[in-house]
Amino acid sequence: MVMTVDQLLAKARVGLDRPDPVRARAEVAEGARLVDIRPAAQRAREGEIPGALLIERNVLEWRLDPTGSHRIPEAVDHGVRWIVVCSEGYASSLAAASLRELGLYRATDLDGGFVAWAAAGLPTRSVDQGLR
Repeated sequence: MVMTVDQLLAKARVGLDRPDPVRARAEVAEGARLVDIRPAAQRAREGEIPGALLIERNVLEWRLDPTGSHRIPEAVDHGVRWIVVCSEGYASSLAAASLRELGLYRATDLDGGFVAWAAAGLPTRSVDQGLR
């Protein structure tokens, strides 16, 4: 069956509990990990969320699979709560669905992405200037 990108996105979001920026920040305070998957050029343009792990989309599954040889130290087991961040919350939904296929069932994405985080007045920093 051929799908449109909108259908693919809707399918990816089934079962995702997508926190808004305020709830995501509270979850991070309780141990969840934010993972920014935007390319470096986009982060340079838009800014970053302090404390977010920077893992570009093309290597995300390799870095977060706790059974993989290329995992990051934070990928300790399948129970980690990963909150994936992109610019506006579209690519991150697809990425979170992919992580869930790896057994990372607590993975989700930030509703509205970095743009919503910044609009909520939560901490950001420019890549070259520090906190905003």
